[in-house]
Amino acid sequence: MWSFRKYEVDFENLEKRAAEITSIKVGGEERIEILKKILGLIDLTTLNGDDTDKKVIDLCLKAMAFKNETKGIPEVAAVCVYPVFADIVSRKLQNSDVKTACVAGAFPSGLSPIELREKEVEFAVENGADEIDMVISRGKLLEGNEDFVFDEISDLKVACNNAHLKVILETGELKTVEKIRRASEIAILSGTDFLKTSTGKIQPAATHEAFLIMLDTIKDYHNKTRAKIGIKAAGGISTNDEAIGYYLLVREVLGEEWLNKEFFRIGASRLADNIYNEILEIE
Repeated sequence: MWSFRKYEVDFENLEKRAAEITSIKVGGEERIEILKKILGLIDLTTLNGDDTDKKVIDLCLKAMAFKNETKGIPEVAAVCVYPVFADIVSRKLQNSDVKTACVAGAFPSGLSPIELREKEVEFAVENGADEIDMVISRGKLLEGNEDFVFDEISDLKVACNNAHLKVILETGELKTVEKIRRASEIAILSGTDFLKTSTGKIQPAATHEAFLIMLDTIKDYHNKTRAKIGIKAAGGISTNDEAIGYYLLVREVLGEEWLNKEFFRIGASRLADNIYNEILEIE
């Protein structure tokens, strides 16, 4: 297996870097343009036990309703749901550019036999999912069983067929710099299209420090191979300033070419409304 460079960074260093980048001031017209871009990067999400067909349909209608060509306001990037809603979402979104995304593969724990996880991914794709968000088996990685994690990602990537795969690391459970870095490396080498921070089901969810580790890993891989891996921040991002912080981290580490929905997403449920309202207030 191709190996990455040694990553000799600690959380104190990461915290300092993140603070410097996220403290960059953006205001006025620049802030509005960034907020418009961020709106177009959002995976509008509902992943609750009380989700209903109506709730999901309303979310799809909302996802498309943000678009205003006159004001330069885009649609969101995707609607993310459980696989049982894939067919509803894909049909509701068929006349738009909004993608159908599904969490699949025993989300949020990953603790089911791989054969069942593959079947769930296949079901989601067969019912219209363009993108699959899967979780790794964190327990296996913490035990040191890296081959298991590599194989499960590879297997679910095959099950995705032509759908894009986002691999959720659940960085809050991995805890250390070394484990988050290694999970990022394994996910990339086993074929993921995106790295994703967290499920949003545990705390801490997305953090600047973990996000920086993932960005650094993507940058190292790009520098060596020229291949581009996407990144998704998810879990507890609800304010405009928080979203801008993650936008700035991507811009400063990976550059402008990552600042589009092909390579950068933010998973959220409340954020889109907050951004849209600020845009309208100022314009």
